[in-house]
Amino acid sequence: MTQTDPQPRFAVVTDGGLDAFETLNNDVAVAPFSVNFGNTSYRTNEISRADLFRELQTNPQHPTSSQPTPQEWAEAVRDARFRSGQLSQVLAITISAGLSGSRNAAEQARGVLKDVQLQIHDSGTLSAAQAFQVHAAQTAALRGDTLETALKWVRAVQQETELYFTIETLEYLRRGGRIGRVQATLGGLLNLKPVITVDRATGTYTNVGRARSYKGAIEAVGQQVTRQHGEGTPLRVGLLYGSVREDADVLLEQLRQRHPIVWSGAAGVNPVLNVHTGPRALGVAAAPGPWPWER
Repeated sequence: MTQTDPQPRFAVVTDGGLDAFETLNNDVAVAPFSVNFGNTSYRTNEISRADLFRELQTNPQHPTSSQPTPQEWAEAVRDARFRSGQLSQVLAITISAGLSGSRNAAEQARGVLKDVQLQIHDSGTLSAAQAFQVHAAQTAALRGDTLETALKWVRAVQQETELYFTIETLEYLRRGGRIGRVQATLGGLLNLKPVITVDRATGTYTNVGRARSYKGAIEAVGQQVTRQHGEGTPLRVGLLYGSVREDADVLLEQLRQRHPIVWSGAAGVNPVLNVHTGPRALGVAAAPGPWPWER
C-alpha cells in the first residue's frame, strides 16, 4: 500500500462454495472444501479441474465432498487477518446453510479465535452469486469503509442477484443426495435438462425450468434471466462453465441480444462443486445495473 491508499478496517474470508472471478475483488482467504475419492481427499486448491474430470471418467468410486472443519475455518480467518495486518474485525461469507454445514463450522471456529470479532453472513447461495457478495465486501474493505457498510452492500447484492444453472445429467446430483425438489419437480424424468436456482426461503436447490436438450437448456437459462430482470435491463453477469468453455460464450451472446451487459466475467466451476454438477454444466449469476456503491 502507498500512503495515499485507504487503510482497511476489517478483513474478508469465505469458503470453498466460491467460484472466483479474476476481474472482481475475489482474492480473499478461503476455508477450503474437500473432494473425496474413497480414502483419498483433495482440498479445493489441491486438484485441478482437468484432474477432476479425469477422475470422474476413470475412478470407479463416486466422489463425495466435505465442508471445511472448524479448524480450517479458524486457519482461514487467521490467513485473512495476516493479509490485512492483523485486523480484529473479520467478515465471513459462507455458502448457503441449506446446501452445506460450512456456516455451522464457521460458528464453531469462534471458540478458538481469540481477539477476533467474527461477523458471519450466510450468502444464501453459492458459486458466482457468492462471488458477487464477496466482491461487495472486499470492495468496502479496500476502500476503507466500515464492516457495517460492507454488510449493507453485501445484502443489497444478495437481494438483487439471481443464480441459474443447468447440467447435462442429473446423475451427479442424485448420487450426492442433493437432487431433492429438483427431481420432484421433474417427476423423475432424468432425461430432461433442468434449470436450477437456489430457493431464497430455504437456501436449497429448486427447479424453475426444463428443456429436452442441453442446447435448449442453455437457452432456457438465458430466458429465465430475462424473465426475472426484464428485457432491456442492463446486467452484470458472472458466467460459469464446466468441461466446455464455449457454453459460457453461447449464453453471453444470447444475453447480449436482449440486455446491455455492463460487466461480464467467466469462471470454471471449482472441482468440489463440479462433483455435484458433473463435468458439463453451465450457469450464470445476474444482477441489474451498476454495483450498489456505483449508484
